Amino acid sequence: MRIEIRRADAADIDRIVEFNLAMARESEDKGLDADVLRSGVAAVLAEPANGFYLMAEADGRPAGSLMVTTEWSDWRNGRFWWIQSVFVAAEYRRLGIYSRLHDWVRRAAQADSQCCGLRLYVEKNNAAAQATYRSLGMTPTHYDLFEEEFERSLAR
Repeated sequence: MRIEIRRADAADIDRIVEFNLAMARESEDKGLDADVLRSGVAAVLAEPANGFYLMAEADGRPAGSLMVTTEWSDWRNGRFWWIQSVFVAAEYRRLGIYSRLHDWVRRAAQADSQCCGLRLYVEKNNAAAQATYRSLGMTPTHYDLFEEEFERSLAR
């Protein structure tokens, strides 16, 4: 099987939305508003400051995707690259798709003189994903993630 990794573009929006809807259902049993999600994906694709998506293709067919965003660290005087919205279609799992995506991100991050490391968050009960991330050299941190969400009106 030929696996190719590339930066996603506007033509990939439907597949990215589909993958993100599936990931939210599968990993968190959460339904997302498809219109809000589409607007969010479009905002990333249209504005590089928001991040970027990668698309994995297996023999020319979409197999997975992920998003990268950045966070400035004053402690390190550099940017962390955050890996987010990771999804590999069920029929392509355990074939090295995520490892190839991760390797692409790692190499690009290491080539960025402002990047000081990679980060991601993972569901506490997702042992398979945690094992994958450990096998790729990532380690758990001592931080817990807290959040506060705000209700807002979004133009669609």
